[in-house]
Amino acid sequence: MNRILIGLAALVFMTGNVIAQISQGGEPYQWDIKDVERFNIDFQEFGDLDMNLISLQDAIGDAEKDTPFRFGIEHDVAFTKENSGSWTELENGDRIWRLGVKAADASSFSFLFDRFVLHKGAELFIWNSERSEFLGSFNYKNNKKAGVLPVSLLHSEAVIIEYLVPAGVDEGELRLGMVVQGYRAIINQYDDPERGPYGNSGACNINVNCPEGEDWQIEKKSVALIINGGNAVCTGALVNNTSNDGTPYFLTANHCLGNPSNWVYLFNHESTSCAGSSGPTLQTISSGDLVASNGGSDFALIELSSSPPASYDVQYAGWDRSDDESVTATTSIHHPSGDVMKICFDEDNPYHANQGGAAVWYIDEWEDGVTEGGSSGSPLFDQNHRIIGQLYGGYAACSGQVNNGQADWYGRFGVSWDGNSPQTRLKDWLDPQNSSPLALDGWPEGAIQYANDASVSINNEIEGVLCQATIYPTATIFNNGEENLTEALVTVQLNGNTLEQVNWSGSLGSNQSVLVNLSPQALQNGENTLQVSVEIEEDEDESNNSSSFTFTAVIIENPSIFQLNLTLDEYPEETTWEVSDGATVIASGGPYTEESVLVIEEFCLPEGCFVFTIYDEYEDGICCDYGEGSYTIENQLNVEVASSNGEFSSEESQDFCASITALDEEKGLQLQFFPNPSSVKLTVMLDQDNSMIRVYDISGRTVIEIMNSASGILELDTEHLTSGTYVLSVSSKKGDSRGVFLKE
Repeated sequence: MNRILIGLAALVFMTGNVIAQISQGGEPYQWDIKDVERFNIDFQEFGDLDMNLISLQDAIGDAEKDTPFRFGIEHDVAFTKENSGSWTELENGDRIWRLGVKAADASSFSFLFDRFVLHKGAELFIWNSERSEFLGSFNYKNNKKAGVLPVSLLHSEAVIIEYLVPAGVDEGELRLGMVVQGYRAIINQYDDPERGPYGNSGACNINVNCPEGEDWQIEKKSVALIINGGNAVCTGALVNNTSNDGTPYFLTANHCLGNPSNWVYLFNHESTSCAGSSGPTLQTISSGDLVASNGGSDFALIELSSSPPASYDVQYAGWDRSDDESVTATTSIHHPSGDVMKICFDEDNPYHANQGGAAVWYIDEWEDGVTEGGSSGSPLFDQNHRIIGQLYGGYAACSGQVNNGQADWYGRFGVSWDGNSPQTRLKDWLDPQNSSPLALDGWPEGAIQYANDASVSINNEIEGVLCQATIYPTATIFNNGEENLTEALVTVQLNGNTLEQVNWSGSLGSNQSVLVNLSPQALQNGENTLQVSVEIEEDEDESNNSSSFTFTAVIIENPSIFQLNLTLDEYPEETTWEVSDGATVIASGGPYTEESVLVIEEFCLPEGCFVFTIYDEYEDGICCDYGEGSYTIENQLNVEVASSNGEFSSEESQDFCASITALDEEKGLQLQFFPNPSSVKLTVMLDQDNSMIRVYDISGRTVIEIMNSASGILELDTEHLTSGTYVLSVSSKKGDSRGVFLKE
């Protein structure tokens, strides 16, 4: 069983006291100095915009639901450290590169670095010319697979990029590929008090924090606005998976797709009041990877480049893939025209239809609220607060203070579930346990409460490898319903075979649980799947009626259990390790997520000698420039068999054996040798240089004598010995160790 002490660090940066885009802390150089003239910054200046033309374009674009809502003009550039800006060298040898951009009457600036590969120690900040607001730091931890970094906006007519490279650190790669010059007014700063940071929507839209949205305060936390360059492109939502592990899968529409690695995903962009039009703009995730999409139901599933930190307080929405037309009501949460989060309601049954070649849910008319351009990709929830689709298109819009009574349509989640490959369907990503539920509630907060609803979980869940032939499972029955629970049937399956059924009876109140003891179960060597399910009468939610997990059992005689104590450095995502017998990897771990913590992992091995190898992707070990990482490996007798202070480059290997044949606790000496009995070879593990190895027969006569100059693994030829009992003796500076073995 792996016992990993891992938690997601909430990485934040400060602009005043505002928690913002994920960054690595710190502040720009000499941030307390507000006189920007002191820094002699070279500015790239952009000219006046043709607002007459832009207004005409926006009048057309804003009316189209499938057209991104534009708030800024994109300038394609190629500004690098070599061709733009200027360098300043500090007294300690550190260097700072600065580049400014400005434009008269700009409401904001945002950026896309189309090459972003930073080395350890280097830091990037972006700050406004008033020296009142900044983004960053961004550093090595912000490197993306695609080598890009989109950055959300700063409100100013002039913004400065500042890149600090410590002495001795490689400059890395940094190229600014796009500058977005904002022109739509910012609330409370410019002339239009009714307009939000990325745009405004029609008057018939309903803020998610109006009374109508009171029952949807959990689900709203899954929704985010997608920003690409100068456009509020679409809406989407985080979706849960059957592991309930917070993997940042994000569902939106296929027709929204461009390059998700260039997108910024803005969460919690909502007004705190029913009438407000401004909300937080800095709780963002930069970049993501497309994992699956299909035009047949107009869906796209993106894995964000990092999980939203705890400070964002997000929700991973539940879903229903049954595709059943018994849905009685629907709700959509979205960002129409890039506005703060809105909500709309349809109190009728949606129905199946085909629109533009896609299988959709057809919404005849919204009873309250409406959608607009920018709402595309937004989730459609059923009456059970689960996603059943995402917005494809429609004609619905505001007509003054009310909607126009027109239709919308949403790609169907149930159709998106299956496809020809993992790249064209949802099930491979949202059901990693392969448990095939028809519906799944949200995480970490559930959806709704039924009158009768029971669920079950397996206790003492095992991850990784189990060093035993029998498992002793227990299960917990939960009463999620409002009514009292008095009877339940628990069924146990192992590797697809039903082995036990337990009838439970008692009195279980709402939101209470009870432990059920199950019979021991014999495992098979290799992969095992244990599943426990619960049945009650009139269960209104059968999606949570089973719990399962898959693990590996190593069924061997006299297994040895080892514990790795690994202290990580400040870059845990670089660290991995493995244990092999020279040909096969038997145990492995990493990469990790939480820096400078102790990770404890257990693994079991058969009798033999093995190689432990630890790797560092950045090739600078786990000590000492960026933390004080180290590791030890202990056997089942708490004897240390390997250790390191973490100083290595790309990798480090150590030999050890999984056999403790003799142990002198007083002297702290151990003698490892195997197999016992021996037939041809006897393998001995030596922990000291210059060891004298002797083998005596039962009469005390020396039959083997070897002086070994190096520590490590030594093989003794025992084929010539006659059958019988022998004594193995090892003498070194540490002392003498002895053990008995049999020769077959």
